[in-house]
Amino acid sequence: MKTIRLLYPDYLSGGLDTYYFGANLLAHILPENENQPLLKVEIAPPDGKSRNVTDGIYARDEVIQGICKAGELIEAARPDRIITIGGNCIVSQAPFDYLHGLYENAGIIWIDAHPDVSSPKDGYPNAHAMVLGSLMGHGDSSLTGLMKNKKFRADEILYVGLQGLHDYQENFLKNAEVQYKVQDSEFVSNDEIKNFMGQFDHILVHLDIDVLDAGLFHSTYFANPELVGDGSGGGRMTMETLSGILKCITGNSHVVGFTIAEYLPFDEHRLHDMFAGLELFTE
Repeated sequence: MKTIRLLYPDYLSGGLDTYYFGANLLAHILPENENQPLLKVEIAPPDGKSRNVTDGIYARDEVIQGICKAGELIEAARPDRIITIGGNCIVSQAPFDYLHGLYENAGIIWIDAHPDVSSPKDGYPNAHAMVLGSLMGHGDSSLTGLMKNKKFRADEILYVGLQGLHDYQENFLKNAEVQYKVQDSEFVSNDEIKNFMGQFDHILVHLDIDVLDAGLFHSTYFANPELVGDGSGGGRMTMETLSGILKCITGNSHVVGFTIAEYLPFDEHRLHDMFAGLELFTE
């Protein structure tokens, strides 16, 4: 089985430069494996410039360009399995679309505090909140139109770690007939996860780091008090719980896609910028 690691440091979909830094750092944090070549989606580094909101999407053209670049890179490599290193949540669109073309009977386990089914009309312009809606074919046409394979059905999705919803998110999930459980008091059990996985030959995993409790793990969006996002709350999961869930998934299914997104090492980024301001390191 040919496995690639796809480094996709998209930051514009989340409107935050640290996504770019975090993705590149994460590529070094993962265990080394010479059998998993690293391919990089060429995203221009942050330049400090703000972008326009076009048709309700911040930096729409550059976001679309990134998805297209990722798709082209994947198609050229023709992998059987993809480990995607983000960046923010939009990075799952191209690899999950490609893998759905390879594996028809595939389910998605979306490990995230948020449902990621927003659309431009909901008033939040960052496309990272739109990606799962796009994969289902219900998102903005500029995003869903990039998909080359069939859309994912409501019964092919399991949320793990989902927290409280906005009204428009709740309405979307109900109208789309996605079964979900808000997990603010108890997470989905391993038995529920196994029952879901038993319906599929292959599993795709999307892991958003913000599923972790920001009071316990600080490299997440909600650990930064200066950020408000769309008003949603953060995750409540411990690292130990997440580890158990991931071991349950990988030990009881055939995982062909695994995304790690939204790793935001704010302290490390500030440390980098401090050293970058010294001529000692740059002359």
